[in-house]
Amino acid sequence: MRLLERLWGQKPSRKSDKKKNGTSNYPYAVTRVRAMKSKLLPKETYPRLLNMGIDGITRFIQESEYKNDVNELAMKYSGGDLAEHALNRNLALTYDKLVRITGGELNYLVVAYLKRYDIWNIKTLLRGKIYNASAEDIMESLIAAGEFTYTSMSELAAKATYQEIIEALKYSEYYPLLHKFDGTNLAYIENELDKMYYTGLFGVIGKPRSKDRKLFLKVVRLEVDVKNLINLFRLKKAGVMQLDEIMPLMIEGGLELKPEKLATLPYDEFVNELQRTQYWDVISGVTSSDMTSLTTLESRLTRYYLESSTVLSHVSPISVAPILDYIIHKHNEATNLRIIFRGKETGLSDELIKDQLVVI
Repeated sequence: MRLLERLWGQKPSRKSDKKKNGTSNYPYAVTRVRAMKSKLLPKETYPRLLNMGIDGITRFIQESEYKNDVNELAMKYSGGDLAEHALNRNLALTYDKLVRITGGELNYLVVAYLKRYDIWNIKTLLRGKIYNASAEDIMESLIAAGEFTYTSMSELAAKATYQEIIEALKYSEYYPLLHKFDGTNLAYIENELDKMYYTGLFGVIGKPRSKDRKLFLKVVRLEVDVKNLINLFRLKKAGVMQLDEIMPLMIEGGLELKPEKLATLPYDEFVNELQRTQYWDVISGVTSSDMTSLTTLESRLTRYYLESSTVLSHVSPISVAPILDYIIHKHNEATNLRIIFRGKETGLSDELIKDQLVVI
């Protein structure tokens, strides 16, 4: 744990205004990132992992890019807990590396994008306290990849109540919203945090004139569409049809979807409208009104988003797009590995685990 505190206890150079006006170093950063992406696990790896037990999977990733993370934490954790901490540690150190190797406007954009992890961590801290999770259990799910350090998050997780956590964040940009949390409106606060993140990110991007920022904007707007579409399907399946119930859950700024036009449509009409969008070919085979699970639909949309980010990264090879593409795929790899570990640990069938993976 001392190594973790040494690595994360210092505030990393994530304050983007320090580099915003500096010199961007696109060729250098993109070259480094392409080398990093080449080390992601190939899709052929996942069937092999599904045929292994937890010990075998642990040994496998111990021989991969996660070696140092597993070795550092193996004395304290085992099984799925070891995987959670090792994956989160690796994500944090990887993304901090991206911040350190980028400069100028490129750094400014990367830092703004990574603030999503601050939102994730705040949600996790609040959930943990509401459900009386231990500080250790909460820390297992935190990812020090935004502006919060491992040490600062440890201090927050150790607070006795959610009120103390919110008070500790009094001088943060999140406090005006968190101050509205009363212990019963968690879903509202989480949704507003998401919207706050995207509003801030769109503000950073501004009205893009450069090809670089236009690509950045397109990736983010595509992500918003995917999130909104998944939420719309969930709401439709739950029978929620009221505009005033649906629209507060939608994120503004999507690429193609118009949630306000889709929100109140009956399910069949809703699906028919989607046939006019770029997403139809992706989901056309899994939108029947009697489907019992949205897992396949969500996996297909996530895969489409991943594939699209890669396509956009080739449109302008020396830009922020390849770096965003790597961030997105790195997160997906960690998510896949986490699903496999936890699935094996809880005794899920390989088929059920496979259905939840997004592999491209």
